[in-house]
Amino acid sequence: MDRPVRKQIRLDNYGYSQNGLYFITICTKDRSELLWSTNVGDGALDVPLCSANRVNKVFLSNFGRIVRDNIRRANRVYSDKKILLYVIMPNHIHFILKINTENEISEVGTGVNGTSGAPSPTNEIVPLYVSMLKRFINKDIGFNIFQRSYYDRIIRNEKEYIAISAYIHNNPFKWDVDEYNPKNENNKMEVQGVK
Repeated sequence: MDRPVRKQIRLDNYGYSQNGLYFITICTKDRSELLWSTNVGDGALDVPLCSANRVNKVFLSNFGRIVRDNIRRANRVYSDKKILLYVIMPNHIHFILKINTENEISEVGTGVNGTSGAPSPTNEIVPLYVSMLKRFINKDIGFNIFQRSYYDRIIRNEKEYIAISAYIHNNPFKWDVDEYNPKNENNKMEVQGVK
């Protein structure tokens, strides 16, 4: 069976272990809306999630709480890798990962600061970190909820950091028009100010 060809979105000749900030997006399998729940009451089951969010009727599902707890746990465990800002959406997670490490990965299969010794063809901190986070979340849930790949973007300057931070902060209020909302498959938004 032929598998789809994945689009390469990573920069050539860039070491994803370099200190810096990275914007990461991880989606659930088939973009299943597993991470939010609503309680709009009064029989108003058709209220859009972003409208319900504005009136404090949206909350994390059990799976969403497991994601949140693992993000917090990772921030307690790793001193050189921190999630500075995150949002848990119905079917994806956005976060800004800060890497500030003096450590180098010495050889294939050797982890950094207690990470798994699982071999990585690139030995880059970003993919190892994302893999670790997904693995712990899936273990706590009991099955794999995430798609195989993820999106990452290097945050190159303060202007990009401000734009991406605003995007993360405002994302729940824009769920109805979000590019990851399955109802808006052709509606592709971009972070303003980021090219």
